[in-house]
Amino acid sequence: MNVFFTDLLMAVFENHTAGRVTLYSVPGCLQCLQAKAALQALKLPVCDVDVSNDAAVRTWLDKMTGSSTVPQIFFNDIHIGGNDILQNLTTEELEPLVRLVKEKPVPPEALPLPAVTSPGSIKRDSRAITASELSEALRNLIMNLYSDHLSADGKSVDYKGLSKSTWYERYCELAVYLQRLDLLSLTHEERLAFFINVHNVLVIHGFLRLGFPKNMWQRLQIKDNDDVQFFNYVSYLIGGEVFTLQDIKNGVLRGNRKGIAQLLKPFSKNDPRLQVALPEPEPFIHFALNSGAKSCPAIRTYTPKDIGNQLQMAAEAFLEADNGCIVDSIKREVKISQIFKWYKADFGDTDEQMLNWILNHMRDSHKKTCLKTLLSTGNVNVSYMAYDCATNSTD
Repeated sequence: MNVFFTDLLMAVFENHTAGRVTLYSVPGCLQCLQAKAALQALKLPVCDVDVSNDAAVRTWLDKMTGSSTVPQIFFNDIHIGGNDILQNLTTEELEPLVRLVKEKPVPPEALPLPAVTSPGSIKRDSRAITASELSEALRNLIMNLYSDHLSADGKSVDYKGLSKSTWYERYCELAVYLQRLDLLSLTHEERLAFFINVHNVLVIHGFLRLGFPKNMWQRLQIKDNDDVQFFNYVSYLIGGEVFTLQDIKNGVLRGNRKGIAQLLKPFSKNDPRLQVALPEPEPFIHFALNSGAKSCPAIRTYTPKDIGNQLQMAAEAFLEADNGCIVDSIKREVKISQIFKWYKADFGDTDEQMLNWILNHMRDSHKKTCLKTLLSTGNVNVSYMAYDCATNSTD
């Protein structure tokens, strides 16, 4: 459903709701979660009925709908079908259904509910959803957020518009389920994509809740006279453990290495979060993670499938841009992002090793040819560009 039309419908139907939407579902169903989020975005009351343990209701549902799949959705007693049909309803098709629920009560005994109402009968949460399913659902919502509120180059965010987005509301609702995620069930590729995507959207979430830091000091401080660091404070509860932005970046994705101004590693040897940390630092993550500053790499979403190539492409794009790397053949100087200074240990012990890493991960271009020529003759000067820490807001 188009977000504009959804917002329009929400504005039109603000009166008392007489009826309800009944959603027949089973635990762990991604389509059911997506349908429920879409319905709740319309501000409609949803009765979410778990049919997995009620044979009578399931038999009735199969007979009534002619389908054994879930979800099956009813606006009062009007059956529309599953999530795919719901998501593709036009405004003209959706408006009378919403009006029906707003204005008319459900006919008596029109739809069967479980004979015994128990915590498992009408589903209040999604305990059985798998880690990979939730990760994919979150990524889809993040993609919708970005498509509407991210600049074409991925460098700027319309925070004001995003804060009012229906997709943002849906994301916040689904993010609650992170606390039940089984991180150890994720593959290496799934873990890599999941934590990159979560880091980037958590920065946005933190900015919207706490305000925008405008310089490096404010990035370290949430507010004046407060010694709690933003990146050490903003966090999600994932799989029963708290993960701050620092924990995600330096603990998980950098293989538990110290970050900027950190005296200790994020995770101690007895920390359960150490189990989900990558075995070795992944240098490519520095071109995928965005901390909300103008000089940060572009924001993208990442999928587990072929993530290696996705990260390679992100590195190539960053190094090709002038805020990533500049090669001056006349001065025999290579100017690079402060990222390489802050996290030099991830790219090599010496300037030569670091520059060779950069060379090996550049796309074929004139810049790469110039760098290769400089390195072949030695005596290359390395300098670091100023880092613009102003917030990457479109405003």
